[in-house]
Amino acid sequence: MEPVGIRKIGQHAAIATTNHDEAAREDFVASMYFAVQADIFPGNKLAYEKEVLPRFEREHGRAPKNRQEIRRVMAEQPLYQWWSSLRRTTQEIKQATGEELVHRQTNRINETVTALNKAGRGSLRLNKKIDLPRYVAEVDFHGQPGGYYAERCADDSTPAAIYDPGVFVLTKGFMGPYCEAAGASAINFLRERYPNFAPKRILDIGCSVGHSTLPYADTFPDARIDAIDLSAPMLRYGHARASSKGYDIHFSQQNGEATDFADRSFDLTVSHIVLHETSRSALRNIFAECHRLLKPGGLMLHVEQRQHTDMEAFEQFYYDWDTLNNHEPFWGTLHDTDLAAVATEAGFAPGNVVQQMAPNVVAADLLRDHIDEGQDFKRTAVWFAIAAQK
Repeated sequence: MEPVGIRKIGQHAAIATTNHDEAAREDFVASMYFAVQADIFPGNKLAYEKEVLPRFEREHGRAPKNRQEIRRVMAEQPLYQWWSSLRRTTQEIKQATGEELVHRQTNRINETVTALNKAGRGSLRLNKKIDLPRYVAEVDFHGQPGGYYAERCADDSTPAAIYDPGVFVLTKGFMGPYCEAAGASAINFLRERYPNFAPKRILDIGCSVGHSTLPYADTFPDARIDAIDLSAPMLRYGHARASSKGYDIHFSQQNGEATDFADRSFDLTVSHIVLHETSRSALRNIFAECHRLLKPGGLMLHVEQRQHTDMEAFEQFYYDWDTLNNHEPFWGTLHDTDLAAVATEAGFAPGNVVQQMAPNVVAADLLRDHIDEGQDFKRTAVWFAIAAQK
């Protein structure tokens, strides 16, 4: 099975266009990443079980205690070194490809974004004096040069223009044509767990370009939706993207740890694959801020990758690769954290906190085939959801 080609990506007015050679290169990157993960990685488990683990047990008289011990011995294993190098190299090629694609048309993208942002749909509120916290200001997430925040000219949207199709490429189209899988899956979780819940005001924290935001507008058409992020380029581009597709979303540049919204302003606060890009203190502040912002009976919902609690040590070792190799320093710590305890510390009653796996509801057939080929420990494609009702 092949990943979905870049030309299948969902279109909007601000997105970077691809010529024949650029599309071919993007598809090569996706295919290479797919092969590295699905075809090469499974050999690491075999090498661990047949070679590394027996040697460790002979030397220490026991199995490794945790993923950290496994990492130390696997770091000396040639197949693992090869796989890790290829995975990192693929990530760097993907970023270089995205940079070249966008820089060829920077002026056109920025001009289109500016025009759409003046068109009057929804709103866009930026804050030139915002203080970027260290956990984002000093990290180039996923190896994207300059991270999500560097602006190379006035009214710049290029970091977002690189990020937008890049998600589609590196997830091989499995997040859906508009990379909407996290939001759509969160909504599916809400419908199943809280079938009578009908929010009238929704806040999306760390919205980036709005991949997960827009599905809420489709599902709850009568709701006002606010979307916040720390990155001005992401917000400019996200607002333009939403406007070009006919959505009225209210974007503002704010820190999810302490917003300027009034107490009890929202029925639903959400985030999607955001918490792992924060910090210990920020995590607790965000949960506390959600509690402050929610009306009585309102819901907080965060969707992330799986926690470590249901993984054996080797699987944890695999998932923790991003912590040290993909510019995600808080990744491992988050997935070790007792998030239910953080929610109760924030003021939510323990009996109102729910943690469960939520099925992915976008591109499910592609993901199922993908798993059957050996990646991801044969797991069904799911998200981790933590919800708490005030």
